[in-house]
Amino acid sequence: MRKALVIVPFALDAEGISNREKQTEKVNLGNDLKFDFKPVTAGPSSFMSPHDTALMELAIFEAGVNAEKDGYDVVIIDTMSDSGLAPLRSILKIPVVSPGKASMLVALMIGNKFGILAQWDRAVPRYNKVVVEYGLKDHCAAIDHFDEPPDFSNLLTGKEKKVYSKMKIACENMVKKGADVICLGSTTMHQAGEFLSKELDVPVINPGPLSYKLAETLLDVGLSHSKKAFPEPLVPKINMIKEMFKAAKIIEEDK
Repeated sequence: MRKALVIVPFALDAEGISNREKQTEKVNLGNDLKFDFKPVTAGPSSFMSPHDTALMELAIFEAGVNAEKDGYDVVIIDTMSDSGLAPLRSILKIPVVSPGKASMLVALMIGNKFGILAQWDRAVPRYNKVVVEYGLKDHCAAIDHFDEPPDFSNLLTGKEKKVYSKMKIACENMVKKGADVICLGSTTMHQAGEFLSKELDVPVINPGPLSYKLAETLLDVGLSHSKKAFPEPLVPKINMIKEMFKAAKIIEEDK
């Protein structure tokens, strides 16, 4: 049995992790790959500023750095920001997959221009940033939001009637601006993927399930990231980072 480590970018409790695990129900996967969802040891409480970005990058790295030693065959990062992707690839030889860039590139395989659905206006700058960094600005027709602060634990549970129609309107606005594929801007939106796919006339990419299938495919064809593109550090500081987060967890628990 092959094992996949899915790193959840927040220090969630069991209920919050369970809501994330339900993403595996949105895609057909083989029976020979087991998914373990693991929250970060400590990290940001939200994801709305460069401060949060810096914490999340290191938190995800710490959570996954021993994955290969722990017997995992692939690591999947459960956030469209792709936080921690490059550092983990510099340490690990097993595939490390994240849905952000993957979603956009798959969108361009099945369309010409994509739109990204954000949750609220404070998240939009984050998507603008990654689109530019990935060199995909000319392929992004629009970024829009449905004006709903994110809940990283409960996700959209209990808000379906309130937010689904708003999500649909935001997507339709992006289609009017030239988007022929919609990328859900967060794995926290996975519950709305089926609804939007049925309601819209363009494909909707559900990023978490896509990343699970991509991980499975990479294992099946024997591919991993290029170590030339992601070189190993000359002097790894893994123990230092582990100790930093051990202390951070104590501080958070004492609050």
